[in-house]
Amino acid sequence: MKFISTRGKSKAVTFLEAAETGLAPDGGLYMPDSFPSTDFTAEFDSADPVASLREVAKRCSRPFLSGSLSPQEIDSLIEDAINFDAPLVQLSEKRYVLELFHGPTLAFKDFGARFMARLFSAHRTASDKDLVILVATSGDTGGAVANGFFHLPGVHVCLLYPKGKVSNVQRKQMTTLGKNITALEINGTFDDCQKLVKTAFSDRNLNRDLRLSSANSINIARLLPQSFYYLHAVTQLKASGESAPVFIVPSGNFGNLTAGLFAREMGLPVHSFVAATNRNDVVPEFLEGKAYSPRASIQTISNAMDVGNPSNFDRIRHLFQGDDELIRREITGYAFDDDSTQEMIRQVFDEFGYTADPHTAVGLLAEKEYRKAISESVPAVVLSTAHPSKFPDVVEEETGRKIETPHRLKKATEKREKSIPLQADYDTLKGFLENRYG
Repeated sequence: MKFISTRGKSKAVTFLEAAETGLAPDGGLYMPDSFPSTDFTAEFDSADPVASLREVAKRCSRPFLSGSLSPQEIDSLIEDAINFDAPLVQLSEKRYVLELFHGPTLAFKDFGARFMARLFSAHRTASDKDLVILVATSGDTGGAVANGFFHLPGVHVCLLYPKGKVSNVQRKQMTTLGKNITALEINGTFDDCQKLVKTAFSDRNLNRDLRLSSANSINIARLLPQSFYYLHAVTQLKASGESAPVFIVPSGNFGNLTAGLFAREMGLPVHSFVAATNRNDVVPEFLEGKAYSPRASIQTISNAMDVGNPSNFDRIRHLFQGDDELIRREITGYAFDDDSTQEMIRQVFDEFGYTADPHTAVGLLAEKEYRKAISESVPAVVLSTAHPSKFPDVVEEETGRKIETPHRLKKATEKREKSIPLQADYDTLKGFLENRYG
């Protein structure tokens, strides 16, 4: 299988080449030139949920990674990377939450970060030049990537996060590791961080001097492992006799929803997709018929979705061959403010005893709206992307209950932080990278 740029001006490459460069030379995002058809009629071992998820991951990965890794290397990579479950929790009839926060940093980003780290490690040789991974993060990506690549030989990680716009816990997960992990506190928004990273990748002189890659969802290696849990969710639903579901996806940079579309291309039985956003509603507005119009992001309590110019929208357009009306028919979008989000956290706790973080609450709001728009009774799966303990102030205020902090998260909050403040200026970032890694 080869991977091509969404802009169509770069040569086709292998999966590993696409992963190592992150962004195509023409500035586009890498996409598969075709998708394998995966057989999901076989039943996986439901007695061991982690083993079942791993089996889905192995079967899904092989067509993409063949030619880059041997079948044995692929299986070993999956065994090591996917060592936690993604359980499906039923709230009520036809309403489910897919919990994606059972990895080491308590966020869905662990799937992609651990996969990528092991992919790069499996293919590294002693003669390779050190790899510098640039990451723009609005919250959980930074912690997951830092954890996944921590102490990996020959890899340096540079995290760019917006000052004052991530939660305290998210910040501590990025700034307390040290070693090969460097945290840059950017005086700006996530969009500023993302622009800096993209500019660095398009800078030919910098790329001549440094071996750069990305662990954001602009990297194809982040999206592939995120398709695993969509497929796993359907196998769990099939076991309980449910039909093809609608997936409701809390969305910021739209990598998670794009991964779901990838899974559908591979044979995922799905009724439809719903994009759930906060006040950063560029895509929901587009889905309602307005022009696609990126703008500056707005800070909210669901900060991982504070994105005003989502990168992966280019991939979505590519998947639908540029047919905007077809996108609007296939994907529904809703946006909600903080007051509604807080109310949903309180409501779902009172009604079901379930504690939802702000991002999951946005997804549950979208599920509620979607129910009003359709006549048929289909199962709905809301993706829960982060553990509520990462947002204690908001969640504890709405539920009236103190959240127990998992031990692995508590350890991060007790360590000393170290970050480097930078202005949202590319020349400043470039000078820093050249001095530190050149």
